[in-house]
Formats: sequence, structure tokens, C-alpha cells
Amino acid sequence: MRIGVLGCGTVGSSLITLVQRQRGTVEARTGLRLEITRVAVRDAARPRAVDLPAEAFTTDAAALVTDPDVDVVVELMGGIEPARQLVRSALEAGKPVVTANKALLASHGAELFAAADAGGVDLLFEAAVAGGIPFVRPLRESLLGEPVDRVLGIVNGTTNFILTRMTESGADYADALAEAQALGYAEADPTADVEGLDAAAKIAIVASIAFGAEVTVDDVVAEGISDVTAADIAFAGRHGFVVKLLAVAEVDDGADGPEISARVHPALVPSTHPLASVRESFNAVFVQGGAVGDLMFYGRGAGGDPTASAVLGDLVDAAVNRHRGAHASIGPLAPARMRPAEASSSAFYLSLQAADRPGVLAAVAGVFGEHGVSIASMEQEAPTSGGTDLDDGEARIEFVTHLARERDLRATLASLRELDVVRRLGSVIRVLTDEDDKS
Repeated sequence: MRIGVLGCGTVGSSLITLVQRQRGTVEARTGLRLEITRVAVRDAARPRAVDLPAEAFTTDAAALVTDPDVDVVVELMGGIEPARQLVRSALEAGKPVVTANKALLASHGAELFAAADAGGVDLLFEAAVAGGIPFVRPLRESLLGEPVDRVLGIVNGTTNFILTRMTESGADYADALAEAQALGYAEADPTADVEGLDAAAKIAIVASIAFGAEVTVDDVVAEGISDVTAADIAFAGRHGFVVKLLAVAEVDDGADGPEISARVHPALVPSTHPLASVRESFNAVFVQGGAVGDLMFYGRGAGGDPTASAVLGDLVDAAVNRHRGAHASIGPLAPARMRPAEASSSAFYLSLQAADRPGVLAAVAGVFGEHGVSIASMEQEAPTSGGTDLDDGEARIEFVTHLARERDLRATLASLRELDVVRRLGSVIRVLTDEDDKS
């Protein structure tokens, strides 16, 4: 099987090396010999640390994907264009495609899945969601008949590393981000990671597979971690929680049929929950099904070698299926009926700074009551207790609510901003609790 690769960056280089190292094992188990024959790059003359002849490299990606001497195409260039057109051209030319491109599938997945089915070839994407964790294949195959209610997980290693540092060393967000950048976990521009955009693309793909619906990244409500403070982390720790950036996809009954919710946000996760122990740059995905119960997939979610491992697994499948004249399909995707964000429910943690005088707490609590938001617990911190960001005469008040509709919580926040005793609102973070109704 002759393989054409689009891109030779960190993952592309790792894949080429891994294919060469594992070629004998793959051949012994499948009867197929994988050969990397063409690699499309921007600069064919640039030295690369891979064992391929110079003539294997080309700058003509469009010619590679239609080359009759290429049997399977692996897309590792990233981005939307020209990746979308190149992948589509390969599929229309009858070539299976393996990709790790989450942004592409989260925006144009339905179009490309349909092109793969029309061409009778594979479009496989294990590495697009959780790096080296084998999660997509179990979701689309082993759990095909499972009534999946919810998928939630930690699917971005950069943010998990930052939050781990804030939790375990007491670092503030800026210092933890700087460490992540110094270690290569975060890009110079970390926006896609820390604002939840990377995780949003991944959960859009997961929701599409889990619920058989066309969910795109535009359907995902994304919040990042840049506003999470050391005080929020400390509060979570005192009350048996850790803060994690969660990607969540769930389905529930609506007035006109099933409704899907897909979102990314920081959350206070109970320390007893399996996701609470996921540290550093590791990822984990937690699946809740009506028949199977709870499942968790855990491992390294990024990096050249783990991602290349997932790509190679797909590459072997694609090669075997092509040899047999078969292909794997996720089936047609129905239009998604998305639940409006304001209709979703959660428990919430929120903090505010207010005047430190009698009657303030009653006034603040009254605002919650006016909007039907029930307070589960409250904690007050005065300047004398060490609140370094509190002015004289101010106190920090931190609340955890019972389950509340998001629209009611938003109305509460709007009224709190107008309350003259409230100096400023701080963080608002969802809380993962047993009373969470998955909506």
C-alpha cells in the first residue's frame, strides 16, 4: 500500500518514522506492506529528520492526492483550506483518507463524510479528537447501538497542564501559562487552547458521532480558562473540588424531540470523580450510556508520537479496507436540533466583591431569590483574612448554587451588577454535581 502524506511537521515526521519501524509487524499481521512514497511539503529542499529519498518530497499537494501511484492519503497539514479541497479531491479520486484535522471535520465533516460514502472509501480521524487515545473507533463502532446520553472529557492538554499547576503549586494563571509555553505545551499565541476553541472543535466531532447529527463547531458554546483565578482554585480545593476545562456533549428530550447540547467550559469537578485525577497534559473522555453505564478513556492527548500512533491505527484500517474493497461509514448525519444555551441547567460557583457592612449579604441573597436561583452554600472572606486583591471595606463572597437554569443565572448576574453594594463580579464557573440533569 503506497501512502501519500500531506505535511511533514511534528506529527508527519513521527508518523513516517513509526510506519518504517512498525512495517514488519503490520505486514505480518495484515499481509500488507505500508510504503511512504510521496510527501507534500512547502519547501521540498529543506532538510528533514526522516529516512526518505529527496525525490519523495513534493510541493504539489494537489497532484499527490490524485496520483494513481498513491493508494491512501494521510492529511496532517491542518487548517481548513486547502486541506478541505485536497481531502475531497482524494475521496472523489477513490482514495481513503486518514486525517488528524479537528478544525476541518468540525466545520465540514458532514460534507466530507458524504464524499467518502459516495466514493466507497474510508475517511478516518482517530487522532482528531484525543490524540493517542483510541476513543473515536469505540464510539463509532463498539458503542454504535448504545444509547449514549452524555460524553464529557478533558480534551485539551495545554489547559489541563495550566490548571494542574494552579491547583498543585498555587500559581496564578499568568505564571502557569508562561510555564506551559516554556515547556512547549502552549503556543506563543495560546488563544485556541485557553479560550476553549480547540476543545470546541473536538466536542463537535464527538457529538456528531455519538448522536448521529450534524453538529459543527459553530453549535458549540465555548468558554476558556483565562478568567480562572488562584482564589477560585483555592475555593474549589477547600470544598472538595478541582477545576477542569470540560468539553460536554449531551442529548435530552425536548418539546419537539431530542435536543443536543454541546459546550466547553471550566467546571468545579468533585475530587471523587474519575476526571478529577487527570493531571498535567493528559486527556480523558468519560462516556455515559443508558445500557453500558460509565466508561472512561485515558491517555496522552497530544504530542507527535501519541498522535502518530492513532494515525497509524487508522492507516492500517484504511489499507486493509481498501485491499478488501470495503469501507467504514458513520452513516448519514441528521440535522441537529440544538438546545439553546440559556435553557441549559447547572449548579454554579460565583464570586463577587462587595461592601463589608451589615445588610450586604441579605441584599445579595435577595437578588438570587428574585430570580429563582437557590443558594447551596456561601463563604465570605474579609481583607483581614488575607485577600490580597481586596480593598479596605470590601469582602469577597463566594456562592455555590443548586441546579439553576442558565437564563435565571444570567438574570441574577445582571441584577447583581446594578446593586450598589456590589463592587465587582468575579468568576462564574459551572459545578459538576450529582443533581446535574444532563441538560
